[in-house]
Amino acid sequence: MVLNLGIMHRSVGWRSYALRVLPALVFALCISIPAVLAAELDRVRAERLVSENKAAEAYLLLSPFEDQYAGDPRFDYLLGIAALDSGRADKATLAFERVLAVNPNFAGARLDMARAYFQLGDLPRAKTEFETVQQQNPPPAARQTVERYLKAIEERSKIRQTQITGYAEFGIGRDTNVNNSSASTSVKVPALGNLIFTLDPSNVQRADNYTTYAAGADINHIIGEGVALYGGVSARQRVNRNADTFDYGSYGAQGGVSFATQSALFRLGVNAENFNLDHNPNRTSSGMAADVRYLINPANVLLGFAQHNRYRFEQTALTVNDFDQTLVGGGYLRLFADGASAITMNAFVGSENAINNRADGNKDITGLRLGGQYRLRDDLDLFASMGAQVGKYDLVNAAFQTLREDKQYDGVVGVTWRWDRDWTVRPQVLRIRNDSNIQINDYKRTDYSVTVRRDFR
Repeated sequence: MVLNLGIMHRSVGWRSYALRVLPALVFALCISIPAVLAAELDRVRAERLVSENKAAEAYLLLSPFEDQYAGDPRFDYLLGIAALDSGRADKATLAFERVLAVNPNFAGARLDMARAYFQLGDLPRAKTEFETVQQQNPPPAARQTVERYLKAIEERSKIRQTQITGYAEFGIGRDTNVNNSSASTSVKVPALGNLIFTLDPSNVQRADNYTTYAAGADINHIIGEGVALYGGVSARQRVNRNADTFDYGSYGAQGGVSFATQSALFRLGVNAENFNLDHNPNRTSSGMAADVRYLINPANVLLGFAQHNRYRFEQTALTVNDFDQTLVGGGYLRLFADGASAITMNAFVGSENAINNRADGNKDITGLRLGGQYRLRDDLDLFASMGAQVGKYDLVNAAFQTLREDKQYDGVVGVTWRWDRDWTVRPQVLRIRNDSNIQINDYKRTDYSVTVRRDFR
């Protein structure tokens, strides 16, 4: 089935009509907007550019004023049209959402919102918006357009019931502490009268260059309205240039079921992973997790999660460190007007149950993480995050005669450059500091890396 969807909206007639009558609507709704603001923007020129099919130029004219005029329905509608017709459907949805917040019955804006979701491939939301327009008794031309889109959505849904994506990565870097160890070469042991022992070189901080390789694939299969099955596999390997005894790798799998409504997404799944150190089995983990995302509106999202995992060490000498971990947490995601910039905040609590009499016993966990992303330009994003985690143990360490307490801080900053739709380059700097009241667990680490990624869609 072939549809000429690219020109559907031109036959509706609502766009030109809306652009003529919208000033009156704005006057009734927004008479409080100071007249001086209008002088800062040539709206007439922007409307002319849109009518002349020069949407990209119109968008460049309008977008610098978005922070100033957001909430003005006439501006938002014009910005939304310019964004949509210039290939920026994600930004168009935010503009149309502001229009509909003021006037939910503005069928023209809702129709364009539906087209934007269609362009983004968000077929459930597009279908909902088209059906809402259909219920508003639109003119015959608009009704025909809606019906054609709904038919196209039905056809696409059949094709897109199963989606498979994948990625491959290659990276290089420099790590100042590949073994996460203390910089001290000796340690004082209180249980032995504060005798000072020289540490094995493998337990002293060591820097090295490294390369990384990673790949993965995900599958999502829709089985009903708002219900889907998902799964994925991934593998990662890091090879140090000199300190090869600290080479590590992992491979794992996950899967589960998701339930989606217009405002929420809930997922329940299981996972498993094998972790290797120096190319030998080191530990395995398996567990289950649940998470939820609740959409307050297109710009504000509430987050929640819970997970339980079992960690088991492969070597007999290390099985004393086996533990079960449970974490629960929640957070908040704020998206900004450009649709690509965002900030997120998460807090969590949890515990580790040491099942084989670990030297430090059980552990209580409290953590906080802040992060953000800022769109510098269409092909370049700046990202950063920082976190803090406190771990308190409940068993006095026999050798060091104290209850262990760790305070770990981390931060990362970098940029993501998209030189092509499917290729990205990500340079970043990671800093980790673990402050512990037991000397051998106290360390600092800085990791510099550049990663090249290829996505397969």
